[in-house]
Amino acid sequence: HHSERIVPPSSSSELDHGSSRNVDASEVIRQQTVLTDDSIQKLRDRTTEISSQAEAYVTDDTVYRELPPAKISYFFIDGDETLWFPLFWAGRGGDICSEENQIVSSYAAKLGFEVEQGYTNHQFLGPEGNVDVELIDKSTNTYSLRFPTAGWYLWSATGLGFVVRDAVTVTIVFGSWSQHLGLDLQHHEQWLVAGPLFAITAEPEEAVAEIHLPHFISLQGEVDVSWFLVAHFKDEGMALEQPSRVEPFYAVLENPSFSLMGILLRIARGTRLSIPITSNTLLYFHPHPEDVKFHLYLVPSDALLTKMIDDEEDRFRGVRLQTSPPVEPLTFGARYIVSNSAHLEIIPTELKLSYRSPGEIQPFSKFYAGQMKEPIQLEITDKRHEILVWKTVVKPVDIQLGAATAPPAFSGAVFVRENHRQLQARIGDLKGVLDDLQDNEVLTENEKELVEQAKTRQSKNDTLLTMVEKKGDRALELLFRSLSERDPYLVSYLRQLSL
Repeated sequence: HHSERIVPPSSSSELDHGSSRNVDASEVIRQQTVLTDDSIQKLRDRTTEISSQAEAYVTDDTVYRELPPAKISYFFIDGDETLWFPLFWAGRGGDICSEENQIVSSYAAKLGFEVEQGYTNHQFLGPEGNVDVELIDKSTNTYSLRFPTAGWYLWSATGLGFVVRDAVTVTIVFGSWSQHLGLDLQHHEQWLVAGPLFAITAEPEEAVAEIHLPHFISLQGEVDVSWFLVAHFKDEGMALEQPSRVEPFYAVLENPSFSLMGILLRIARGTRLSIPITSNTLLYFHPHPEDVKFHLYLVPSDALLTKMIDDEEDRFRGVRLQTSPPVEPLTFGARYIVSNSAHLEIIPTELKLSYRSPGEIQPFSKFYAGQMKEPIQLEITDKRHEILVWKTVVKPVDIQLGAATAPPAFSGAVFVRENHRQLQARIGDLKGVLDDLQDNEVLTENEKELVEQAKTRQSKNDTLLTMVEKKGDRALELLFRSLSERDPYLVSYLRQLSL
């Protein structure tokens, strides 16, 4: 590929950019076809023919709605009849009409595509079944997997895809734009973040024929695919290259080089365009017997961004309610008004649709609904054009069911007690853990020495665990925090075993 230029690294700066994705009917045709070196051209010829048939089918007096693809979490809905087809999403309560369900089913039948019932968000879809994705390090969002054979693989929870020639081991790390691309440089160059950032490595590298990088720009109106660039972040700076081709919600790199990479949109200087992006509405409630609290986010459709918001809300016992996203693409940088039918005070009432990197504080609207005895209709309206762009109804039963099915708050103390035997055998950095506990006044100098005097590593670990367990939950929570920081892989592994 032709790299346009190298941009020197810049300091970290907050991002404020839009991103979106737009699902086109013809895109579905490509999703579950096995690609190998011998069949790539043959497949593309066939795709053109079937794509035309699909377009005619969709527009033939049917109701069709373009929706964003999956998120990292909460993508599949138990009991939903569209569960097995990941490129179309339907919320509960009739958010998608029967005609649309028929369209989805017809596409799946034509393509011979069906996801196994056991599919989870931590799996790639592949030509011979689901391929597990192993979480290596939760703190850095690092994943690893092995594709067993040649073919086309899709992680539908993120939109990331691969075409491989042979068996290959792939490592994927989610990155943050704000750590690598300064806001001032983006403004000067008129760059717009257009998708997640991934650090991808493969062994052997030559086994990967294509990488499909997800983007979130809606390909409509004045958007030109020539604006799309792949940014590679390397030690010497940022290298830019044109993708091999741009599809409705991903860009393709053929025979790729491997680096930290993602999609940027470059707007011509002096051009003032309204960039259409696909967005998500994320609605959480915080249960309370006297006053239920709600948080409403309006954000670009970035899988990692959604996951980070989920994780942050989970820390404070927030429960996500399943809602549909806005049907039509929204405008990056536009302002939207949040209102409700119950005349409850909303703070703030205005949200700007912008991009902030995962890990940064994400803006949201907050309101309280008392004991929630009546349904509440929530609406989001385009401030400039006064057009309703999204609405939903929250009923008391939604809150009751959500509270009943919400997982209990995670307890580090319970984790340590339940995994005493595993931790006894596997705590590695004991010296560092002991130092942490002494610094936090959990252990005295004499207690620390008592642990160190034990003869074997396992007996030292057992002495420590038994000692801290006797000190109560606060001490156990501090022990868990130390273990999480010093051996995140062990903690992640044990937590996955308990799921």
